[in-house]
Amino acid sequence: MTGRKVSSSLAGAVRLGSGCLGAAALALVLLATGAARSGGAAQAQTMAATAATIQRGPETGLPLPRYVSLKSGEGRARRGPNRSHRVDWVFTRRDMPLRVTAEFEHWRLIEDQEGQGGWMHHSLLSGVRTALVLNDMTVMRRQPTPESTEVALLERGVVARILGCEGDWCRLRVDNWRGWVPRQAIWGVDPGEELN
Repeated sequence: MTGRKVSSSLAGAVRLGSGCLGAAALALVLLATGAARSGGAAQAQTMAATAATIQRGPETGLPLPRYVSLKSGEGRARRGPNRSHRVDWVFTRRDMPLRVTAEFEHWRLIEDQEGQGGWMHHSLLSGVRTALVLNDMTVMRRQPTPESTEVALLERGVVARILGCEGDWCRLRVDNWRGWVPRQAIWGVDPGEELN
């Protein structure tokens, strides 16, 4: 092993109060991205029907749900979409990946990897795609194959920048380290989602 161990603090959100957030979960819509390239008429029709059902945010027109990241070192998640609502969570990790599930004016309903969250002002969020490492000692590899050279070992909870995803692998950057990890070892990208 010529790589390096990369670690990070697991602290990312602080629960305030004892109330539970009762936001309804939205169903994920997955697209089979390879259907149009395969030339099958039935697959192309299925993709067209699926594309017509993609839910879009009323404020931005962007797909829902979608992933974003925390722009600053602190973001408050509230029970409702304005500052008069109680703060339930304070997210304290810059670049932490979050999923947007709804929009209302300048507010986004977000959740973290554990499903915790609330309404956060859009100015605290960034479109930069990041990922949270789910498994302890996840191997980062030079190429997207299990036989490739190890670059680093990533501890559970490390936040990395997503450089791209192809098939079952995503290319990440953590500090000065770049490499590939299996898609199922991270949270912040949907199954089958291709990123360039």
